[in-house]
Amino acid sequence: MTDQQSNGTATTAGGGAQTLQRSESKDRLARPLIRLAKASGLATSFIDQLGTYTEISDEALVAVLKALDVDASTPEAVEQSIADLEAARRAQLLPPTVVATVGKKTTVELNCSADEDVTVSLTLEDGSTVDECAVLPDLNTGHPVIALDADLPMGYHTLTVKAGSRTGTATIINAPERIPVPEAVQERHRWGWMTQMYSVRSHESWGIGDYGDLKRMLAAAARKTGADFMLINPIHAGAPIPPLEPSPYLPESRRFLNVTYIRPQDIPEYATLSAETRAKVDALHDSVAYRNEESTPMDINAAWDAKRPALRLIFDAGRSAEREQQFEAFKAAAGPDLDSFATWCLCFEVWGAPWGENRWFFEKTIDDPAVQELVAAHHDLFEFNRWLQWIAAEQVTAAQQTATESGMALGLMQDMAVGVHGLGADAWANPERFATGGVTVGCPPDFYNQQGQDWGQPPFNPRYLEATGYRVYREMVHSMYEHAGAVRIDHMLGLFRLWWIPQGLGARNGAYVMYNHEAMLGVLAIEATRAGGMVVGEDLGTVPDYVRQILAERGVLGTDVEWFSREDDSPNAGDPYKGPEEYRKQALASVTTHDLPPTAGYLMFEHVKLREELHLLSEPVEEFAASALAERTAMMNRLVENGYISPSVADDVPAHIQEIVEAMHAMLTDTPSLLLQAALVDGVGETRSQNQPGTSSEYSNWRVPLADEDGHVILSNEVFDLPRVQSLAAVMRGERR
Repeated sequence: MTDQQSNGTATTAGGGAQTLQRSESKDRLARPLIRLAKASGLATSFIDQLGTYTEISDEALVAVLKALDVDASTPEAVEQSIADLEAARRAQLLPPTVVATVGKKTTVELNCSADEDVTVSLTLEDGSTVDECAVLPDLNTGHPVIALDADLPMGYHTLTVKAGSRTGTATIINAPERIPVPEAVQERHRWGWMTQMYSVRSHESWGIGDYGDLKRMLAAAARKTGADFMLINPIHAGAPIPPLEPSPYLPESRRFLNVTYIRPQDIPEYATLSAETRAKVDALHDSVAYRNEESTPMDINAAWDAKRPALRLIFDAGRSAEREQQFEAFKAAAGPDLDSFATWCLCFEVWGAPWGENRWFFEKTIDDPAVQELVAAHHDLFEFNRWLQWIAAEQVTAAQQTATESGMALGLMQDMAVGVHGLGADAWANPERFATGGVTVGCPPDFYNQQGQDWGQPPFNPRYLEATGYRVYREMVHSMYEHAGAVRIDHMLGLFRLWWIPQGLGARNGAYVMYNHEAMLGVLAIEATRAGGMVVGEDLGTVPDYVRQILAERGVLGTDVEWFSREDDSPNAGDPYKGPEEYRKQALASVTTHDLPPTAGYLMFEHVKLREELHLLSEPVEEFAASALAERTAMMNRLVENGYISPSVADDVPAHIQEIVEAMHAMLTDTPSLLLQAALVDGVGETRSQNQPGTSSEYSNWRVPLADEDGHVILSNEVFDLPRVQSLAAVMRGERR
């Protein structure tokens, strides 16, 4: 399927010769391999970020089809696979997932003849049943159709159909047509802070920011600055013991929480510890607490090496009967996925990290007798890992509750990563949920990375999602809204299509696999509506216009970033920037992102210096520096033209950094965007990057503590009292120009 059609130059994803062309030729469309790929949900061509028409190579199509368990290895195999798909289609009584819209009638076509005896039952999400569903003939196809009433309640329901000797079931995702905008946001646009939670610490922290810091920052941000939300880094679950993955965007599981952010002192049982045990916990804290005031990169492994035994001491001390009952209720609600995650943690701890020479990830499944014996032999450790999840959930819930009680309209905005680690808990315990054959997720070449990107994450199998009514996605989204007022979805395009990269072919030679965006948007609409929350989609980069249109129609906010918002969406540094009136209303608007240096650093070309230092440039540094200067000049021109700064300020940027940073944020307040965002690093004057894309060990990604322009660490209990932070907050409130 061609994602969109445009005038352009044709190339192959493998780098073949160029010919002028706008879409696939009739000859190409007639090829069996292309027909099989399209029937299997693959896009066989696409338009890249520069508007270039690109065809997917045969090599990539064959490899991606294999990952979907579709054999295309020979011409004969292709023909057989086409026949198998058609046979499966004929055998299917009804689709396994049906997306309906609340308040509208929905029909479900059955794949049977009109003279067959059809019986239908509908089980609602609450367990009640509807035995009378109208079965009508379709005058066009002659097949019977089931008519679902317009008053069907919002939620996930199960439709069971029997026709002759065949029985089929379908999950009905009955979602609102549009995610409603909360009343508080309807009144006026709301603003909030963006921060890497782990980077902001207090004296009570254990070397990294934690859920205790988050709770107190949310309260202070609301009361002292008037913020209505706080977007933080993803807090998905990581490894149980070192080595820990620094990137919050490469979690081991998206279903559960990162327990390294727990604050032991906030656990109720900490207050009732014996004097001896409490002294041990406090000594462990003191062994790393001095790091809270260091501005050097954080040692996340040292922090967890101290905190984890402290948590074990609290766990071993026991709980009251009431608290034990609450723990049991949590385990029951979390279901079997919690047991799977705890089992993976146990294997990791006893048998070692599942990479290198440790082969248990590949050699043993969760049902393996050796794994079950391990759980039985170390049940206390298994239970400890389940307990950690309970404590983490309690502390994040408390943070969100504090935010709303302090006056925030939304409170915590959680960030959903694109996927999970290929050797993580989700991929091991439930491999059927993911594509097989070593494919990973990334993106094709663009003007940010000419070689494309491979994020190393296994993609969800769209066939599994469809067959199971998107249950795994439903549970993940629901768990995030249990303690958040909004969810930001990284790489929102992934709900529509993902770039699958076959092992060994490189990021350039992948293929787009299509997903049922209606189903996943339906899940988001149901969960956000139930929580009274919002959904923000990161829709930067190569995103077709139809995607943004669909998201807007569904009430999903897009993402507008000042440094990327040029007129006509030009990719060229130096081209004019949009005026504030051109920003989208249905958007979260910000000056910067976590993948750029803080604005003070960007204005002083820290990204140029860092990329040169790390040898990341594919062009002479003089050329990159010239483009950075052109970009800054264009931004100054926009600020001058709209009256946010004077020409004299624009002519002497180094002497007016804070004024320019605040001017750029003042421009945000003149946009129609529903939500506005200021980065906490911009409030304190930080210049160092949190993350440098394209690096791993070369740079201290995701470990840079919050510090001011002079390199002095800023603690969580003082950050919102700083005059510079207060000044930026006043700008965001519209009080200063």
